[in-house]
Amino acid sequence: MKNTKVLILYWSKSGNTEKVAKAIEKGVSKAGFNPVLKKVEEAEEEELYDYDLVCLGAPSYGWQAPKPVQEYVKKKMDLHRSRGEIKIGAPKVPGKNAVVFCTYSGPHTGIKEAIPVGKYLGQFFEHIGFELVGEWYVVGEFHGSEELSTKGRLGNIRGRPNAQDLDRVEKDTLETIKSLQGGT
Repeated sequence: MKNTKVLILYWSKSGNTEKVAKAIEKGVSKAGFNPVLKKVEEAEEEELYDYDLVCLGAPSYGWQAPKPVQEYVKKKMDLHRSRGEIKIGAPKVPGKNAVVFCTYSGPHTGIKEAIPVGKYLGQFFEHIGFELVGEWYVVGEFHGSEELSTKGRLGNIRGRPNAQDLDRVEKDTLETIKSLQGGT
């Protein structure tokens, strides 16, 4: 992965997921690469197989990805199916890797509210032959409800993702890229 091409896709309403996407972008840049950062609604024409690493992120809304992300994934699945790229056994396409990331507030059951979104996005990539090399969950403030941001299972999550959360994402990104390049 000498000249690694990285695409970072995301959907964000409150800004939480966008902050994480930009932390990934920063980590990729620190690794010496020039990532492409786009919102899913701007990326319909992007050919995912043109990239060595594709990162896709969304918030958790009622245990699901938001409708624009679901629509993006469905359109891409339909495209790959029509081209015969979804095969029985989901064979890996060499050199094609993916990271999925999900922001969540989890006021009721914590991270369990986000895991279905990560699994959904991960299955998309596995179906088209990408190796899932990361499934990241990042706590984010529940904007518009102080009660849900302070009294939920996670306690006071106002201001998250915070600098510490984003630093962790940046470091995880660097480690992921290093591992893809054969480093430790």
